[in-house]
Amino acid sequence: MQPASQAVVEAKKLGLTFHTGDGPVQALSDVDLTINKGEFVSFIGPSGCGKTTFLRVIADLEKPTSGSILINGMSAEQARQARAYGYVFQAAALYPWRTIEANVALPLEIMGIAREEQKARIKRTLDLVNLSGFEKKYPWQLSGGMQQRASIARALAFDADLLLMDEPFGALDEIVRDHLNEQLLELWKQTNKTICFVTHSIPEAVYLSTRIVVMSPRPGRVTDVIESTLPRDRPLDIRETPEFLAIAARVRDGLRAGHSYED
Repeated sequence: MQPASQAVVEAKKLGLTFHTGDGPVQALSDVDLTINKGEFVSFIGPSGCGKTTFLRVIADLEKPTSGSILINGMSAEQARQARAYGYVFQAAALYPWRTIEANVALPLEIMGIAREEQKARIKRTLDLVNLSGFEKKYPWQLSGGMQQRASIARALAFDADLLLMDEPFGALDEIVRDHLNEQLLELWKQTNKTICFVTHSIPEAVYLSTRIVVMSPRPGRVTDVIESTLPRDRPLDIRETPEFLAIAARVRDGLRAGHSYED
């Protein structure tokens, strides 16, 4: 376990209000959260509760209107400029005219990484996500799950310690999703990345995480932070154990307490 002092994300009294033609919309309110090095933290809550917005604030894609956030002790803008994170979106967002290796290479090209180093990183990351042998394929030749694995490889290619994942498996069927959950845990174990993961699935959040952050409907607030007592090595059938079901029940209770089932 990493020391608690190795904070990767520190949010204090964080708030964000969007100003629209229909008036202000408060997306986040008084979010206090610290995420430490090597943690796998899932964010769960109803649609519109600010899960993705919080990830976008970490990534400096949105600017908070109150409070503060630090990434590895830097401002979000400094962290973005230092390429301190990789971002995996809901859709794989691969360029269809580029091969898989060329898609993975894109951020490395932008960074000006030398060609030989690019090749080494592409090979390493495609090995990590079990896509070796598919380097010359195009995205349309791969299944949805394989495309998402390629997207993860691209996010890993520049070797940032922080990985932001915005519901990357939400559009996949349950069998593929289970398989990718297993692979993601293995990837996390191998790399010791710090992972922030947005999901709507209670079983997925409990299966993957060291901590689960439960958020309320808009304005998004943290209503509970649940520490997982599950072992780091987790076969899929751990989901049938009393310990797993007890954590899932607490998440469900937290969502109900936040009135997440109301429109």
